Amino acid sequence: MGFVVLLAKAMGTMDSEERQQLPLLRWPSGGNERVSGLSSVEVERILEHKPVPLRRYVRLVGWESRSLWLLSWASIIVSVCNYMLSFVTLTFSGQLGALELAGASIAMVGAQGLAYGIMKMHCLEIWYNQGLVLISGLLPNPTISLDSLSICLNYWTWDIEFMLGLSAAVSIRIGNELGAGNPMVARFSMVVVVMISILISIFFSAIVLIFKVGLSKLFTSDAEVIAAVSNLTPLLAISVFLNGIQPILSGVAIGSGWQAVVAYVNLTTYYVVGLPIGCVLGFKTDLGAAGLWWGMVIGVLLQTATLIFITARTNWNSEVAKAADRLKKSGNEEALEQSEGAC
Repeated sequence: MGFVVLLAKAMGTMDSEERQQLPLLRWPSGGNERVSGLSSVEVERILEHKPVPLRRYVRLVGWESRSLWLLSWASIIVSVCNYMLSFVTLTFSGQLGALELAGASIAMVGAQGLAYGIMKMHCLEIWYNQGLVLISGLLPNPTISLDSLSICLNYWTWDIEFMLGLSAAVSIRIGNELGAGNPMVARFSMVVVVMISILISIFFSAIVLIFKVGLSKLFTSDAEVIAAVSNLTPLLAISVFLNGIQPILSGVAIGSGWQAVVAYVNLTTYYVVGLPIGCVLGFKTDLGAAGLWWGMVIGVLLQTATLIFITARTNWNSEVAKAADRLKKSGNEEALEQSEGAC
């Protein structure tokens, strides 16, 4: 509390131009602002002088990694634990039988679809995946198709909840550094979190491939369902790997103020491209549930490629200027509201 009071007093003595150079997120002495003797300003200066020596670059990666984990660990735990209710419910339902698991999966579609409705950028993705569960009920042998898709989507959702925690962290980091006028640090933060998330996704994908039968048996003992899940496991592993890139780049876009762009990209890649392709492959070929999943994979690949293209073309110095303009506009509006309140 003492740090917050001191910061508030310091802010009160600064003019608006000085405030724009402050980070949006400040850490107390000894905290993340200075990890291993470094500050954001010092890191910005180091990154401006290229090439950065390998030993120093490794040190900077450690500095940024600690920043990201300090911001993301609580969000990751909360997200994963929140999803546990649905996960455990379906696990117990599956032990009753394949038909009961199918019924519980359909019931979860309504609950989860409404729960994610407030997330403009991610709800389109979540609704698409929940829609696959409903569409799979129209396939031949609907109980097996619905069960296999539901089981795989449960593990996919668990993974995406983990990655959304990192996505939230990188949104904060990039927004913080852009507001502080550190474009090189903002870009560096993006690179580090993508590296971390890809390594985590490779690990999770390996677990999915190695323990595919064991993961299925958590939900069901039906041999036909287990075989169907095993057939979908390679596609699940691909989707888990892509989760290490797509949500993180979405977080970068959010931190940079491109929320509307991400929403339009999601709408196009999932509903204009992915869904029609998945339906054609699922109903017009022998792929069945795998065809529906291939549509999702193609949509995510297109979405990831689009976000990579947008991010690669980003002028971070320009984003700093835009962030400063937003802060100035916000400060002017706040001052106007205060003056009106005083009157």
